[in-house]
Amino acid sequence: MTMNAYDKIYLDDAMSNLGVMLDYGAMTYGDAEGFFNRFLVSDISREFAVGNPRYVAGLSGIELAEKVIEKTGGTPRYADYRTFGRSATYWAGWSLAYLQWHTGYAFEKLHERGIDIPFLLALYPTHHEADLSKLVDTALEKLDPAGAQSPNALKRQRKAAGLTQQELARRSGVKLRMIQAYEQNYQDITKAEVGSILRLARTLSCHVEDLME
Repeated sequence: MTMNAYDKIYLDDAMSNLGVMLDYGAMTYGDAEGFFNRFLVSDISREFAVGNPRYVAGLSGIELAEKVIEKTGGTPRYADYRTFGRSATYWAGWSLAYLQWHTGYAFEKLHERGIDIPFLLALYPTHHEADLSKLVDTALEKLDPAGAQSPNALKRQRKAAGLTQQELARRSGVKLRMIQAYEQNYQDITKAEVGSILRLARTLSCHVEDLME
C-alpha cells in the first residue's frame, strides 16, 4: 500500500515548480533528460519527494534549477525565461510531480521502473489535455504490469463501460480519490459505504456483486 508523499496543500506549487524547473533546465543546460538526471543525483530530489516546503513551494522553479546545477558541480547561468503555456517539457515535469505525490514513491524509484522523462514526453501528445486519472492509469500499468493485466473488479467494470475515473466520479457522485483508492487497492471496496457501492453499480449498469473481488 502506498500513500501520498506529502500534504496536498503543496501539490499545485510542487507541480508548477517542477515543470518550470525541468523546462528552464532543459532550455539553459542542454536537454530535459540530462538535466533531470542531475536532479536525481542531487539531494534536492529527495527533499522534494518528501515535501520539504523549501523545495516544493519556497523556491521558484528557476531557483530550483539553479540549485540543482550548484549541487551537482555546475555554474548557474541565470538565463532569461518566460512561460507561454505548457511545453511538452514543462508538462513532463508537472505530471511527474503529480505521479510522485500520488504514488509516494521516490523519484529514483519511479525512474528505475521506467517513469522517466522520455516516457512522459512520449505521452504528451495523447495525455496532456486529458484528465490526470488517465496519466495515473498509464503510469500504474508501467509500474505494475502484472496488476495491469489483472485489474480489480471496479476497474474492469469501469473500462467495460468506457468511462474514465473522473467520468465515473462525476456520474456516480463518489469522490475521485476514493475510486482511485479502490482501483489501486489502497482501500478495500468491500468496506465502502453501501450508498457508494450502489451508486457505482448503478452508474456502471452492473450488480453490486460484480464490484467485489
